[in-house]
Amino acid sequence: MNTSFIYTYANFFKEHFYSLGMDVIAAAVLGIILNVLIIGLCVFLIDILVRNIVIQVFKIFNDPTQRGFYDFLMESNFPRFVAHFVPFIIVWQLLPIIFNSFAETFVWIEKGLSAYFVVLSILVFRSVLRTTRNYFGTKERYYDKPLQSYVQILMIFAWGVGIFFIVNVLTSFNFKSVATLGATSAMILLIFKDTILGFVASIQVSVNDIVRIGDWITFSKFGADGHVTEINLATVIVQNFDNTFTTIPTYSLIADSFQNWRGMQESKGRRIKRSIYLKQNKVCFLSPEMLEDFNKIELIAPYVAHKEKQNLMHNTSAKIDKTLSVNGVNQTNLGVFRNYAESYLLENDKINSDLFLMVRHQPPTDKGIPMEIFCFTYDKKWENYERIQADIFDHLIAAVPYFGLEVFESPTGSDLDRIKP
Repeated sequence: MNTSFIYTYANFFKEHFYSLGMDVIAAAVLGIILNVLIIGLCVFLIDILVRNIVIQVFKIFNDPTQRGFYDFLMESNFPRFVAHFVPFIIVWQLLPIIFNSFAETFVWIEKGLSAYFVVLSILVFRSVLRTTRNYFGTKERYYDKPLQSYVQILMIFAWGVGIFFIVNVLTSFNFKSVATLGATSAMILLIFKDTILGFVASIQVSVNDIVRIGDWITFSKFGADGHVTEINLATVIVQNFDNTFTTIPTYSLIADSFQNWRGMQESKGRRIKRSIYLKQNKVCFLSPEMLEDFNKIELIAPYVAHKEKQNLMHNTSAKIDKTLSVNGVNQTNLGVFRNYAESYLLENDKINSDLFLMVRHQPPTDKGIPMEIFCFTYDKKWENYERIQADIFDHLIAAVPYFGLEVFESPTGSDLDRIKP
C-alpha cells in the first residue's frame, strides 16, 4: 500500500483549513471528521458491491432447479456479514493514518474495531449454523432431529468465547486472575441451570429417540395434545389440535411422564376400546321363539345353530330335566349378542383382523354390564378413525333391542314424568 499518498490525502483538509488561518487543533479535528465521512461513504458503497459479488458467485455454484445449501446461506444473511469484512479491513488500515495526530483517541477506536471484529465473526458463525440447521432440516434423515438444540448450545459457546475476547480487549482483564475458579463455576451453573438441564435433556431425547419433530404427544401436566413442531435447547413447542401452541420445558420430557402416539402411527392399526352398558335384568336364557328369530340373523345363524346342537347333545347325554331353562347348558341373549358383535367386527373391512380383536364382558357395575369392544382400525387418521368407531357403535347400539337387551341410561326428566305416584 502506498502510505505516502494516503498520508498526503489524510492531511489535505488539515493543511487546507490551517492555510485559511484556522487553529491547528481545530483544523486537525475538522479534517478528521471530513475524512471519516468520506471513508464511511466509500466503505458503504464497497460493502454493497462486495455483497452483490458474493451473491452472484453463490448463484453460479447454485443449482436453480432445486433448493440447495447456497439458498439457505443467502437466507441467513451470510453474504451480508461476509461482505462487511472487506470494508472492515479497509477501515482498519486507514484509521491509524487518519488519527495519527490523536494516538490516545485511536487506542479506543482500535479497541472498538476489535470488538466489532469479534461480533462480526460470531454473526458469520451463527449464519453458517442456521444454514446448516435449515439445510439438514429438509433432509428426511434429519427432519425429526432436535437440530435447534445443537445450534443453540454452539451459539452459547460462541457468545461466551466472544464476550471473553471483548472484555479482554476493552479492559485488558485476564480471567486467569480470578481468585477462585470454583466460585465462578458455581455462578455459571446457577445462571445457566435451565440451559444446562435443557442441553442434557436434548441429548437424551435425541440419543434415546424419545420425541421427534412431528410426533403426536399428550402431556397432561402442561395441557399439551398435538404435534411437536420444534425442539430447542430450552423448550419443546407443541401445536395442539385447536391450533394453539403449548411450550414445554425440554427437561420435562425426561423428568415427567407423557404419552407419545408415534407407536400407534407406525403400527398397523389404531385401537378402539369402548364399552356398551347393558341392563342386567334383561339378560335371559333363549326361548324357542328367540332361537327362531336369531336364526334369521345372518351373522350369527351358524353359531346359534351349532351351539344349540352342542347344548342339546350335552343335555341329552346327561339326562338333564329341561322343564326348567335353568337346568343344563343353555344359551343366553347376552352371549349371542357378544358373539354377534365379534362377528360384525370380523366382517368389517375397516377393522384389522390380523391384530388383536376381542369382545368381552367386564364386571357388573351400578350402570349395568359393560360389554367392551377391543379392536384396531386400518385407518389411523384421527377423523377417519372416529368415523369408523362411531359407525360400529351406531350399529351395535341399534342392534341391542333385537336380542331382547336394553342399553343402560340414567333416568332423565321425561323418564321421571312417566313414573306414576
